[in-house]
Amino acid sequence: MRETDRHVLVAGAGPAGMMAAGTAAARGCRVTLFDPNGRGGRKLALTGKGRCNLTNDSAVEECLAHTLRNPRFLYSAFSAFPPAAAAAFFEALGVPLQTERGRRVFPVSGRAGDVVAALTDWLAGLGVSVRAGRVTAVLRDGSGAVRGAGTTAGAVACDALVIATGGLSYPKTGSTGDGYRLAASVGHTICPTAPSLVPLHSPALYCGEMAGLSLRHVALTAYDGGGQKRYAGFGEMLFTHTGVSGPLVLSASAHLRDRAAGGRLSIDLKPALSGAALDRRLLRDFEAHANRDFQNALGDLLHKKMIPVIINLSGIRPEKKVHSVSRAERAALLALCKDFPVPVSGPAPVDEAVVTAGGVDVRELRPATMESRLCAGLHFAGEVIDVDAYTGGFNLQIAWSTGRAAGNGAAEGAKRRPEA
Repeated sequence: MRETDRHVLVAGAGPAGMMAAGTAAARGCRVTLFDPNGRGGRKLALTGKGRCNLTNDSAVEECLAHTLRNPRFLYSAFSAFPPAAAAAFFEALGVPLQTERGRRVFPVSGRAGDVVAALTDWLAGLGVSVRAGRVTAVLRDGSGAVRGAGTTAGAVACDALVIATGGLSYPKTGSTGDGYRLAASVGHTICPTAPSLVPLHSPALYCGEMAGLSLRHVALTAYDGGGQKRYAGFGEMLFTHTGVSGPLVLSASAHLRDRAAGGRLSIDLKPALSGAALDRRLLRDFEAHANRDFQNALGDLLHKKMIPVIINLSGIRPEKKVHSVSRAERAALLALCKDFPVPVSGPAPVDEAVVTAGGVDVRELRPATMESRLCAGLHFAGEVIDVDAYTGGFNLQIAWSTGRAAGNGAAEGAKRRPEA
């Protein structure tokens, strides 16, 4: 039988599925890619606020260090297709790249659509058939190996099946948990799912009062509902109408997960200054504005949206003259600047999350090929697996690397299958 008679079916045309489909096709297999949208890359087009942070210019060990769950499982996939290989792949497809702060890699155009178009053209050039529909069942032969898939378009025979249907985040793009159900149907363990890299809700009304305010160069410490410190980082964050978001908060959420309710965030607004140095700064500002009302003397220190909130929390009367502010009141202001509190009521819903934590248990997969240890010919790639990482391009790198591994593994496995 010719190699092109070997059929690989891929469920899900997100980044991992598109990479798996193209990789298998490049290995000489006939490939059909099923997606609810009938086209690829819908979720990919939304990443990086529409700019597509497609990887991070870092070595394998750093990728592993930025992976939150089961990093060692990804060692083989990252080593075989590291960030440098991913960047070279997209450059070869005609997508010039640039590296920005935090070693985040973006297309020079700043358009995620260019990445989607390049992948779409790549698949078309390799003869991948993209069909609208969902994979609804894994069909197996007498030995328990894959022989086909049930789909919304009917049963389709195949020699290997790659499940790359995503998690539960961005459900409008087609990520509705299908992969978990398919995996469970053949006996796979599904580790509990939860939103990761997600905004946090707060009962504090003052978050809404400061909605739209972005804080840069701040330090954030996150404590769970039991008061245990879970995360500390430095960078940017954003106040929203329902709480807080931004890179720091998304990273913190990955550590809080189901422990977020009842937790709190502590924001150091001036991390470059020690408490003593900030107190000296306050004294200088107070001396310069000695005859002003307190509410009019903080413009050099704080953003205007934050001033009313800080004043209210400090307990200092807004109209009090600065020269009348006591040492104890100044200490209260200093404490707020170094430990601004944001109580947390819980994470935003999973459909607002960047990625879904949890998924197919990695102990039941072969790390080099992403093949199921329970069902020969069944492979997994991307967010459906129990792996997730910080922001910065690391989650898309997981998609590229696992998609590549699954595509290669499916192609090799399909070629070894005996003729029917």
